[in-house]
Amino acid sequence: MPMHVKKGDMVIVTAGNERGRSGEIVEVDLKAMRVIVKGVNVRKRNMKPTQQQPKGSVVEKELSIHISNVSPLVGGKPSRVRFVEKPDGSKIRVAARDGSELHVLRKAAKK
Repeated sequence: MPMHVKKGDMVIVTAGNERGRSGEIVEVDLKAMRVIVKGVNVRKRNMKPTQQQPKGSVVEKELSIHISNVSPLVGGKPSRVRFVEKPDGSKIRVAARDGSELHVLRKAAKK
C-alpha cells in the first residue's frame, strides 16, 4: 500500500501536542508506521558518561510521530492525498486540496 507521505515532504501535524507545527520529514519507519519531522516533537535526553564525554550530556532529539497524525502541506494547509494513474502508465501522488502533483511514484513505460 502506498504511503501518503514520504521522506523530504513538507508536512503539518494534525493531532497531538505538536498540532499545527510543520516541518520536513527526515525519516520514515514503515514497520512501526511512524515518521520523524525536523523541529517537531523535540525532547531532551540525558546521555550517560563515556570516555569522550566523562560528564555525560543533555541532547535534544526529535522523537517520532505516528504517520496518521501528519498531512502533506499544500498552500499552507493540510491536504489529503490521492493516487492517480495517467493514460501513459505513470502513477502520481496528487493533493486532494488543489490537484497539484506531489510526487511521481511510477514513471511512464517506454514503448
